[in-house]
Amino acid sequence: MKVLVLNGNSERNSLTAGICEAYINGAKLAGHTVQLLQIGEMKFDPILHEGYHSEQAFEPDLKSFQEKILWADHFVIAYPTWWGGMPALLKGLFDRALYSGFAYKYHEKDPLWDKLLKGRSATIITTMDAPLVWYALAYRSAGTHMLKNAILKFCGFKPVDTLYITRVRFKTKDQLQKELDRVYAKASQLNNKY
Repeated sequence: MKVLVLNGNSERNSLTAGICEAYINGAKLAGHTVQLLQIGEMKFDPILHEGYHSEQAFEPDLKSFQEKILWADHFVIAYPTWWGGMPALLKGLFDRALYSGFAYKYHEKDPLWDKLLKGRSATIITTMDAPLVWYALAYRSAGTHMLKNAILKFCGFKPVDTLYITRVRFKTKDQLQKELDRVYAKASQLNNKY
């Protein structure tokens, strides 16, 4: 498979960077071709200044991101959960790049749409300080629910898998390494069932 891994954390030396590295190593072990995108190295305006009502200059890094999405069979997004959701820069990337005509297309005469990125699967890997039960009960898993359903599945990605790494600030170095080992194992088991 062709696997695109997106580090959705702009911080260069982060746990998210380690997660991406572990996933890449596991996927390569399984024989997959992998490309890495670092959101912190991309140059684009994450703000839709006029919404979707007018065209906004489209930066080369957004075009490159789209090309990589079209290239990939499997899309992995790793990011830290901040304020219950994804970092603003990551949301801005999706706002700007996954627009109508590229990722989806509304029908003229009914409320439905075509999912233009069908045939691809995805994995969401997110970190948080909260325990998963708190994230689920207090926030109803709103951040991952939005990314999984309102963005990825809306555009045609299926299936979309989610891996949570929780209670990060309470974990020892050894416990964090076990989490990275879990990411590596998940990637090494990636197969063409998707």
